[in-house]
Amino acid sequence: MVLNILLFFVGLAGLYFGAEWLVKGATRFARSFNIRPVVIGLTIVAFGTSTPELVTSVLAGIKHLNDLAIGNIVGSNIANIGLILGLTALIQPLKVDMKLIIREMPIVVGISLLLYFMGWNGVLSRHEGMILLGGIIAYILYVYRMAIKESKSVEQEYLEFEDHLGTAGNRKLKDIFFILIGLGALVGGAHFLVNSAIYIARVIGISELVIGLTVVAVGTSLPELATSMIAAIRKESDISVGNVLGSNIFNILAILGLAAIIQPLQINTTSLRVDMPVMILFAMCLIPMITWKFVLSRFQGVLLLIGYVAYVLWLFK
Repeated sequence: MVLNILLFFVGLAGLYFGAEWLVKGATRFARSFNIRPVVIGLTIVAFGTSTPELVTSVLAGIKHLNDLAIGNIVGSNIANIGLILGLTALIQPLKVDMKLIIREMPIVVGISLLLYFMGWNGVLSRHEGMILLGGIIAYILYVYRMAIKESKSVEQEYLEFEDHLGTAGNRKLKDIFFILIGLGALVGGAHFLVNSAIYIARVIGISELVIGLTVVAVGTSLPELATSMIAAIRKESDISVGNVLGSNIFNILAILGLAAIIQPLQINTTSLRVDMPVMILFAMCLIPMITWKFVLSRFQGVLLLIGYVAYVLWLFK
């Protein structure tokens, strides 16, 4: 048991640092081709912080651990809004100026509902996985088209944030090395995390779904938490919110899409009755919270945190 707990934290470390190295390498590599910082921030950075979820869920799907694969994504999306945005709003009220972020919120709700209806028959098929994966391609094209219309202040915000993370420079071979090392750490970390999480769940008598929705989901969301917290401290609210929304979109469209193509995923009826509706509810609540005054206040952050804690307590009741 002690060894598996140790391996669990080793896996978390591999996922966290692997994502960090991958994001930095991929961001520098993209900037060497003069891709706009706001496009990089909304795609490479947001998607890169979701690579722990990607590798973990795909590996779980290959091993036929469907509850862990689905629970990781649904739980991560809930944690991204309830836990991460709740905490970042407590640090600094999140003022949203970016038009694309306002448009992204209904997209998150829409694809969450799409996932719910796709899974209503109890399985996410390869055909449905292809539809989801096609959706992420359409989303990237949409982001690129809309990002060029954003104001210079938003562009500067993303540029300064990327420079703060140490992503400036043009060293393609070094960037490729970081990308490969990051991917290796992610795969190794996911292997340790999945195996140890399943062992721990069985020993203490909780379901794979619950451990996927909570411990694994929060663990794989650590890169999103770090990115959003740093941005909040630097008063770069658009990045805090945009990172979470982009990650949630990537989680559903790209990760579950790819996982279902590799191996169709069986969906637990509990996920359909409780967890997916909770995920949809959190996404829907974010729209009036932010669009009311285009600020996610500390009070609203507290409400999100209370909602997340209540959900986790309900899972372990």
